[in-house]
Amino acid sequence: MARKAEQLRNVALIAHVGSGKTSLAEAILFDGKATTRLGRVDDGTSHLDFEPEEIKRKITISSAFHHCTWKKTIINLIDTPGDDNFLSDTRFSLQAADGVVVVIDATAGVKVGTEKVWGFAEEQHLPKMIFVNKLDRERADFFKVMEELPQVFSIKPTALFLPIGKEEKFSGVVDLIRLKAYAYGKDAGGKFDTGDIPADMADTVSEWRENMIENIVEVNDDLMEKYLEGEELSAKEIEETLIQGIKAGSVVPVVCGSGLLNMGVPQLMDLIVQGFPSPVEIDAKKGVKPGSEEEIEMSPAPDAPLSALVFKTVADPFAGKLTILRIFSGTLHSDSTVYNANRETKEKYGQIFLLEGKKQQSVESAGPGEIVAIAKLKETSTGDTLCSESSPVIYKPADPLPPVISYAVEAKVKGSEDKVFTSLG
Repeated sequence: MARKAEQLRNVALIAHVGSGKTSLAEAILFDGKATTRLGRVDDGTSHLDFEPEEIKRKITISSAFHHCTWKKTIINLIDTPGDDNFLSDTRFSLQAADGVVVVIDATAGVKVGTEKVWGFAEEQHLPKMIFVNKLDRERADFFKVMEELPQVFSIKPTALFLPIGKEEKFSGVVDLIRLKAYAYGKDAGGKFDTGDIPADMADTVSEWRENMIENIVEVNDDLMEKYLEGEELSAKEIEETLIQGIKAGSVVPVVCGSGLLNMGVPQLMDLIVQGFPSPVEIDAKKGVKPGSEEEIEMSPAPDAPLSALVFKTVADPFAGKLTILRIFSGTLHSDSTVYNANRETKEKYGQIFLLEGKKQQSVESAGPGEIVAIAKLKETSTGDTLCSESSPVIYKPADPLPPVISYAVEAKVKGSEDKVFTSLG
């Protein structure tokens, strides 16, 4: 049974290399009960960085995909590379996302890689959230990061939470909307106790809450008028306007915590579910009619003609060539045929897979918003559009980044060229 598009949140995690993005993704999967243990990059036990080179180098080299359920909503996670050598993959993968979480290392602040991946999100007009990570580390400074953000990105970052304690004494977060404190243990279990705000933080909380409200009310003229007249705003009014602002891209919320210690992660997951749009809430995907410049809009409805963009191709050791695509309209059924509008050819395929790290889960069908893989398509490449032959459409894919270096490769054994082509994807 296909999952409903209204339940989906397609979220990419993007960051400068070494910001703890994969550790945050592991905490999300663990809290969403998609995994039974908290994977760790440093131990080589990550569910997302599973390739031998990734384990060796302790970085993400290729975008990985997984999903979990939180508050009756399905979060489709895309863990993207942050290393400069692999940013083309990040740029391609953002074509499948409906929102991004920008992860920033609280000990290092905004780096050049952060600026690059932020630019990719801007190209796709994706709503953003910021997660200030590693607050348990020495030299971590949340407030310094908050100072840097408007200088680098020309935005008004809106802190929704403040850290309790600093460095090794970091113990939880304060909710600026509900005015509650969430205290965590250091066992990485993701559990927290709700209590009162520490007395020594009262003035800081008051100041930052005022800043938060000022940023949020700019989204709604009626609420701004009410605020300027000195009326008290309810938590519900603030939350509803905040969500409206995030989806429109006019508010960039900031959450804080530690991915490795699983602190602040449930609050981020709540915000993802509430703040990012489902595939049916975003604008209809625009493409062109093959052989012309006539623009076509494809409605994100399960009964609409099928259309999907291939944004990544990988060589799987067991399944062979895997074509990874994002469905924008219609429904893809297993054991069927699909039309490649770029190549003007039909492709037969068998199973459809949901990706779960290095594993795959077979499904009978997949509807709008789903990110799925199909094995052993012969003609299809990254950037191609798969669709219904009776309603063909071509989507413009993202452009790859200019290569830094070029190599020529050849097969050692004559006649095995196909294997080389497959591995190059």
